[in-house]
Amino acid sequence: MDLTPYLETLRADLKAAAAPAGPETTRAAELLGHSLESSARLALLEALSDAAAEITTRLPDASVEVRLRGRDADLVVNHHAPEPPQPPAPPAPPAAPVPPDGDLTRLTLRMPESLKTHVEQTAAAEGISVNAWLVRAVTAAVNAPMPPPFPPPPFPGGGGGRNPKRVTGYFQA
Repeated sequence: MDLTPYLETLRADLKAAAAPAGPETTRAAELLGHSLESSARLALLEALSDAAAEITTRLPDASVEVRLRGRDADLVVNHHAPEPPQPPAPPAPPAAPVPPDGDLTRLTLRMPESLKTHVEQTAAAEGISVNAWLVRAVTAAVNAPMPPPFPPPPFPGGGGGRNPKRVTGYFQA
């Protein structure tokens, strides 16, 4: 599709609109028309691309593309063979247990990228979502018996929990 006739019409309309103001204004409109050509060409190409995209959404077995050849735009229709029907999806694995009160809430969790990747791989291997896997892991952790706390290790040399080789405080010069 040659866009030049559309651009020439735009320049002629601009010149005609400026004609009543006199020859200087008409000359300025001519110069402006030539300098606007690349912007107008780009706007026409964008309109063609948008039209092709909209037409593609309405075609069940084809797509429309805009291809540039030099300064010309070509609309190309690509026909696609219909896709074979997909086999039915396997049944979804059971969801994570819902708390007894049934209320759900959203939680933002930050973790190292390497751990996130490992969680995604583990959940995928078990055939469940990352969310279901995390809910199950947190539930197991919350329901596990708490181990007794470890006493802090004693400092060498005793001293009632103080390290005799360590000096703390501040200094002012």
